[in-house]
Amino acid sequence: MISFKNHKLKVYIFFGLFLVGVVFLFFNEEGILKYLKLRKEVNTLNGQINELQLQNKNLEAEIDSLQRKVPAIIERIAREKYGMKRPGEKSIKVIEK
Repeated sequence: MISFKNHKLKVYIFFGLFLVGVVFLFFNEEGILKYLKLRKEVNTLNGQINELQLQNKNLEAEIDSLQRKVPAIIERIAREKYGMKRPGEKSIKVIEK
């Protein structure tokens, strides 16, 4: 009977330590929850990096077109950014509600 109680006590101590270990792994400063949060943040930042790299490529292509003086590109930018128009043309502004 004494060995059964002793064995039962060892089992309770083992499960208690196991539970403390699991709680520690999840909730300490460098635990699994923090790791998952940081992994999500890294994925978000990688997505933003990819978007910015795509924007950079588009801007580099636009700069290259302007440096090569491609007339269609220069005209498009003049119309879109600066509201320029050819003589005799009328411009129409669309106001969204």
